[in-house]
Amino acid sequence: MSQDKPDSHINYNDAIEYWSQTPATVNGVLGGYGEQTVVPTMDVLGSSHFLRKLKSRMVVEPGYKKISADIGAGIGRVTKNFLSKHCDVVDLVEPVGPFVDQMQTELKELIQENKIGQIYDVGMQDWNPQDGKYWLIWCQWCVGHLPDEELIEFFKRCIKGLQPNGTIIVKENNTPTDCDDFDPEDSSVTRSDSKLKQVFEQSGLKLIATDRQKGLPQELYPVRMYALKPKN
Repeated sequence: MSQDKPDSHINYNDAIEYWSQTPATVNGVLGGYGEQTVVPTMDVLGSSHFLRKLKSRMVVEPGYKKISADIGAGIGRVTKNFLSKHCDVVDLVEPVGPFVDQMQTELKELIQENKIGQIYDVGMQDWNPQDGKYWLIWCQWCVGHLPDEELIEFFKRCIKGLQPNGTIIVKENNTPTDCDDFDPEDSSVTRSDSKLKQVFEQSGLKLIATDRQKGLPQELYPVRMYALKPKN
C-alpha cells in the first residue's frame, strides 16, 4: 500500500487509544456535538426518515426476525434512540472498553426487555458475523477507521451475514472534494462520496438508495446515508 494514500496512515491502536480517553457520553462520542446541539436529534430523525423510505425494499422474509447489528456502536446511542425502535433485537460491535462498559447503563432497559442480543467488544476488522443472521447491518461514523482493502473485506463478511433480502446501511461523513482526508487525531480517514461508492462496488454491493442528512451544523462535513444490497 503506497504511503501517500490517506488510508495508509490508519493505525488501529492509535484510534483505540484516542477513543478510550474520550468521555463515555453522548457529547464525547459525538466529538462535542452532544445533547446541547441539534446533532443527536437531527441524526435520529434523518436515519428514521431514510429507513421509512426503504420499507418496501426491506421486507422481512418469512421465518426471520428483524435482527440488526450496530457497528462502531459507541455507548449505544444509535441502538437506544433509533435501531431498537425499528428492530426486534440489536447486536452491538464496539472495540473501546469504556464505551462497552457504559452500554450496560445506557441500554439497561433494553437489556431487560431482551431487545439487546450480543455485545461484541471487537473492532470491525475482527468481527465475523454469523451467516444469514441480519436483517440490517448499520455502520455509522465508523468505516473511516478501516483502510480501503480492510473495509472491502469487512463488507464481504457483512454480505455473508445478511438474511435473504437483508440490507447494509452506511452513514458517514464525506469530504466535499474528491480527495480523502486523514485525521491524525483519531487515526481515521474521511472519504469522498465517489470513493465510498467505489469501495461498495469492489465489495460486491449495489447502491439502492442514498440521501444527504439534513439539519446538521454548517461547519461539519456533509453526511450521507447509503443503502446497499448484495449484487448477487
